[in-house]
Amino acid sequence: MSTALRIAHGAFGRVALLDMDRSLVRHAHPHCHVLIKAEGADTQFAVGDELVSLTGRQAVLIDAWVPHAYVHDQSHPRTVILALYIEPDWLKGFRPNWAASGAPGFFERPAGELSPRIRQLAMDLAAVMVSDPGANSAQEQLLSDLMVSVIERFTPWRTISPPIRPATERDRFDWRIRRVTDRLRKGSGISADIETLAREAGLSRAHFYRLFERATHVTPHVYLNVLRMELAVNAIVHEPGKLRAVSERLGFSAPAHFTRFFRDHAGVKPSEFRAVARMGSPTPA
Repeated sequence: MSTALRIAHGAFGRVALLDMDRSLVRHAHPHCHVLIKAEGADTQFAVGDELVSLTGRQAVLIDAWVPHAYVHDQSHPRTVILALYIEPDWLKGFRPNWAASGAPGFFERPAGELSPRIRQLAMDLAAVMVSDPGANSAQEQLLSDLMVSVIERFTPWRTISPPIRPATERDRFDWRIRRVTDRLRKGSGISADIETLAREAGLSRAHFYRLFERATHVTPHVYLNVLRMELAVNAIVHEPGKLRAVSERLGFSAPAHFTRFFRDHAGVKPSEFRAVARMGSPTPA
């Protein structure tokens, strides 16, 4: 079974050191997503329609909202992966145009050859996470240096002027789809099914699907699952309540269904994710 070795979280998003031995379902994130192999066997990710390798020399680079899946070969040993889920607003603090990391097209390719500096920073970050999970400032400094190096090596946005794309992307939204996504992002209707969302938008199911995917680059199903996962992670890490309450709030009919959903997307059970994420952090009140 896959294991979360360490999880760090903060304004930057989150960083997970994962010991993986099972595939994950096709999913997406609202983050700039970088994967670097720490140790173990080479492995693969399906990014969009492309299968890309994760090796000691090559990182996997996934834009926000791009569907992807971890593809584990059961005949191969486990792989320890340093997985970065980086908030666009945090990157914007380095350079205003890096807010573009919140939309597709930020990375030029879904994989890239690691420089010696990127490799060393990633290994240093993994080592600090394991040896001193409470060293938050040291971890964030290493993460800052790592992400600056990644962006300067792998994306044209290292030099492009402050972004016009976020506005033009939003302008592509049909107003009915925008109304639905704005509501969902606020957490309202997160447990609704697709038919209900289409009906509320005043569209047939087929037309709703077409307009939704054209605007967001993902299906309504994937979009809902992204938001459910982010709400689940926030609640698991920051709230003291029982996981059953989180499951009910997100619309799962039974805690076992929520556990399976979370494990299929994150690789580990929500109870393990909570325990590991709180290492070195104050216990929520």
